[in-house]
Amino acid sequence: MTDMAFRAERLLQRQAESSGGAQTAEQRQRAIRRLASLGEMTGGIAHDLRNILAIVESGLRLAERKADQPESVRAFIAAAREGVDRGVELISQLLAFADHREPDLQVRELNELVSSSGPFLRYGAGRGVRVRLELGPDIPSCLIDPALFDAAVLNLVLNARDAMPGGGEIWIVTERLVATNSAPGGPLPGTYARLRVKDHGCGMPQEVLQKVLDPFFTTKGENGTGMGLAQVRTFMQIVGGHLSIASERGTGTTVDLLFPLPDAAA
Repeated sequence: MTDMAFRAERLLQRQAESSGGAQTAEQRQRAIRRLASLGEMTGGIAHDLRNILAIVESGLRLAERKADQPESVRAFIAAAREGVDRGVELISQLLAFADHREPDLQVRELNELVSSSGPFLRYGAGRGVRVRLELGPDIPSCLIDPALFDAAVLNLVLNARDAMPGGGEIWIVTERLVATNSAPGGPLPGTYARLRVKDHGCGMPQEVLQKVLDPFFTTKGENGTGMGLAQVRTFMQIVGGHLSIASERGTGTTVDLLFPLPDAAA
């Protein structure tokens, strides 16, 4: 039972006692599940908003340091403004979710989305970390929710950054991938547009790698929510894609997102 579910159960027990025990066990369990789900969603929202606010804060701090260089200040303020725009977009997505609308799935070019996110991701990575884009040719159009895509890639870049406290490079690579074998836990056979985020950071041992997609599991102590990769996995499930992670202690981590072609997703 998650901590949120435990607190929800205690709350409901007190409510049941105060109402003379009128609430049935089944009603209590349904309410516990609803509150636990709400807790998970709230953690995910806080995670994304914290990422966006960190980028806005970084842009404003750099602008303050370069106050005597107008051109630099304008660039940093533009980056901060882009962070604000992404925050507004995230809030719009949350309002749409609250209104029970479907995700905004679109047929888009992967390279175009990555290119437009490039400056935002570079500011998110911060000083000392270089984000390199390697966009492959002949990438098929794929099914994506652009706002959720931005949040997912930002999560991966920030995770890669945190794995390299001494600085380094993050590679974002796109390519066409044809999967031929349906291995257990792997993608179904077919053609995909693949996005790869790779770092040469501290990496993870196998026992951590097996848990890293679990909600609330984090390697960052009090600084982590454990929701970042869980959200990325949920996003890939929404679009009918596939997520895989490879990592080795002391070598780095590679995360692959496989986006289906529209006909395959249908």
